[in-house]
Amino acid sequence: MLARKKSPAPLLTGTLLFLAATGMVWAQAKPQQDDEPLGTESGFGVFQQHCTLCHGNPDTKSRAPDPSTLRQLAPEQIYDALSSGTMKIQGRKLSEIAKRRVAESLSGRPFGSTQSGDASHMPNQCASNPPLTDPAGGPEWNGWGADLANTRFQSRTAGITAAEIPRLKLRWAFGYPHGVTAAGQPTVAAGRIFVGTDIGYVYSLDAATGCLYWSFQAKASVRNAISIGSAEGRSAGYAVYFGDAKANVYALDAASGQLLWSTHVEDHFTARITGAPTLYAGHLYVPVSSFEEFAAEARDYPCCTFRGSVVALDATTGRQIWKTYVIADEPHPTRRNSSGMQLFAPAGASVWNAPTVDAERNAIYFGTGDSETEPAAKTSDAVMALDMTTGAVLWTFQAFEKDSYLVGCEGPPRQRSDNCPKTVGPDWDFGASPILRSLPGGQRVLLAAQKSGNIFALDPDRHGALLWQADVETKRPRPNPVLVWGGAADEQNAYFGLTSGGMVAIGLTDGARKWFTPMVAKHASRDRAGMSAAATAIPGAVFVGGWDGMLHALSTTDGRKLWEFATARGFRTVNQVPAKGGSFGAPGPTVAGGMLFVGSGYGVFGDDLPGNVLLAFSVE
Repeated sequence: MLARKKSPAPLLTGTLLFLAATGMVWAQAKPQQDDEPLGTESGFGVFQQHCTLCHGNPDTKSRAPDPSTLRQLAPEQIYDALSSGTMKIQGRKLSEIAKRRVAESLSGRPFGSTQSGDASHMPNQCASNPPLTDPAGGPEWNGWGADLANTRFQSRTAGITAAEIPRLKLRWAFGYPHGVTAAGQPTVAAGRIFVGTDIGYVYSLDAATGCLYWSFQAKASVRNAISIGSAEGRSAGYAVYFGDAKANVYALDAASGQLLWSTHVEDHFTARITGAPTLYAGHLYVPVSSFEEFAAEARDYPCCTFRGSVVALDATTGRQIWKTYVIADEPHPTRRNSSGMQLFAPAGASVWNAPTVDAERNAIYFGTGDSETEPAAKTSDAVMALDMTTGAVLWTFQAFEKDSYLVGCEGPPRQRSDNCPKTVGPDWDFGASPILRSLPGGQRVLLAAQKSGNIFALDPDRHGALLWQADVETKRPRPNPVLVWGGAADEQNAYFGLTSGGMVAIGLTDGARKWFTPMVAKHASRDRAGMSAAATAIPGAVFVGGWDGMLHALSTTDGRKLWEFATARGFRTVNQVPAKGGSFGAPGPTVAGGMLFVGSGYGVFGDDLPGNVLLAFSVE
């Protein structure tokens, strides 16, 4: 399972490009108004479905430019090529909106964002930038889960009690430029906020006021939580670490935002960093995911060659220490589909979540996604443990054995592409980071929440042996998914939001349900208050946001509501950027030093409410 070679992808190490047939494609796509936000992902399906015949097809000798090279261009350059350059003939078939979406998808950032996102263009720059204090010496929420165990439980430096929650008031709001979605989870350290954006900018703000210290533009969108730690051997003192949508990982000087190093961790053109890299003992553990399954069912796509992985980097230099592919076998040619396209297998098992650290076992734990090909890999839909030093696989717990899945293959068999698996799986990934907790008496438990609605309690000290299993879904028929980005756990219970609407609490010792609080959508455009975003807990209370834009605080004792705040509206921002809130689709709130921070407006289920605001609350 330990692999140090590059993932093979014959002529597929670039993305799929420009469109002779895209006029038909855009006519079939979901209509979009000129004033709708453009985003950075909507064109990838078009590339996979209609461009591989010339771009990325190992069976042709096309002289088309290498798509991986084109992915390095700015959206403005791609748009100019479609409008007045070498691709203007094909560009005539596209509307203005279509050309902009193509340009954005290739470049990995919205049109016009290069200038609009820079801190020097904003009026709320901090008057000074004092030296950074030790992040560990004060209130902090560092990385995805607040701690190495990914409990998402803030007990030591919350600065807010459950009794004070009803007095939470909005303190300031920051508008993400260019109207992009609020996709990044804010990290709190040394009195500052560090947060990534869909336009590829990373910002450092003052936690108390929202003024800007600096901005840094990555090569693509940054949606994972940022980790901060000591920059050993460098004058910078402290560094911030994160990944982008092109599988690049970065280290920046935390005080100034200057680049310390950048490392590209996966060559496959669909690779991206979705889950947050985890920082521990001078090493950065990077989960690698992909968008390949989004439209790989198209007959013009040579499905499938991406394999999920975890990469260990030296935090000081960015040097790769080891890389372990979730699927050990390299993809190889299998058969040709009805269009004559060569197909490959095995593939899939993306790693969407931040790895969890177990210092006692010198191990990291993470969940994997479904297979893209069949038979499904034994390490798909699984929880895996790797040795932190070598990357060797210590154990694997597979929760579902036959989950071969591609988006677009859900219909009747006669309507499916022959790229589709013969038996299409349910898409029951582990999207959430495992939670490591100690039980009374010294036993430990590793909680893994699957999209199926099942939570598995594994014994990390007995090679992942199953302790108990709980189904937390409360309604039938079961929606898919039920659990997405995960819950929070204090010393007694774990708390999870459900996409069917509501929050559930279960006991750590046996998975028994302690309480369930249903939620009803409070926005006219939503038929239910689905909750796919991660939960966040402090002593006595748990926070969770819904697709309707409502942010809730519930009592961890009995689930009663303590507070709620409607974010799906406009806000006056400290940087004077027009901003509004919307759905909570993935990141959860972060709490530290008497303040609560949350981005509002990121959705993952199609009709979610868009938004572009970072909100900061404190007790009145």
